[in-house]
This record gives sequence, structure tokens and C-alpha cells, in this order.
Amino acid sequence: MSRTKITFQCLLAIFMIGAGTMHFMNPNFYMTIMPPYLPFHLGLVYLSGFFEVLLGVLLLVPRFTRLAAWGIFALLIALFPANIYLYQHQELLPASPMVHFLRLPLQAVFLLWAFWHTRPSDLKSSKQQRQGE
Repeated sequence: MSRTKITFQCLLAIFMIGAGTMHFMNPNFYMTIMPPYLPFHLGLVYLSGFFEVLLGVLLLVPRFTRLAAWGIFALLIALFPANIYLYQHQELLPASPMVHFLRLPLQAVFLLWAFWHTRPSDLKSSKQQRQGE
């Protein structure tokens, strides 16, 4: 695997672990931006935080990297409604409207970043995986 991909894999893992940890340190922040149609706000905040930490750790375990990357991809999609809700209700977190808007395409960047790690590192590892199936 290239040094660049390893570096970005570690950065994504650190981001996921850090963001997940924040769900436990400051759950009220996350509850504020949850759409009201979702039930059990506190439970969902803790559950999403748990999975962010777990997937971030598993991203660093070579055997689970691709699975964790798919999990992160799915989790980011599941969390996207909260970003849309925040954009629609900017009074929930006072900031520039541009900041709220930029969260939306930033989510796409993270989706692509996670997707990159769902792919085999190189042709050799791709062949090895096909032989192992």
C-alpha cells in the first residue's frame, strides 16, 4: 500500500475516533442537530459515537480495513440527514450560513475518502483477494 494511502487511512481513523469520542463527551451538541422525526436522540447519539470509534479502530486493522471503510461510508450516509437538518435550521448552531452549507459537500469528501479505502490497495492484493474467495 502506498505511503499516501496509509497516511490518509490513519487520518480518517483518527477523525472517526475523535468524532465518535465527542459523541460521549458532548452529546448535547449532537442531540441539538438531530432531526425531530428520529426517536431516542440520546441513544442514537451514543450508538453513532460507538460505531464511529469502532469503525475508526477497525480501519487500522488490515484484516478489517475494507469492511470498516464500507461501514464508515454507510454511517456517513446515515448521518447526512442531520447535516441537512442543521442547514435548514441554522439557528440551532449559530455560525455563518456558509459554514452550514459547506458541511454538506464536506460530507461528500468524507464519503469519497471512505470509499477509497474500500478498494484494494493495489493489483497484487486484488488478485490475492480473488484467489482467497
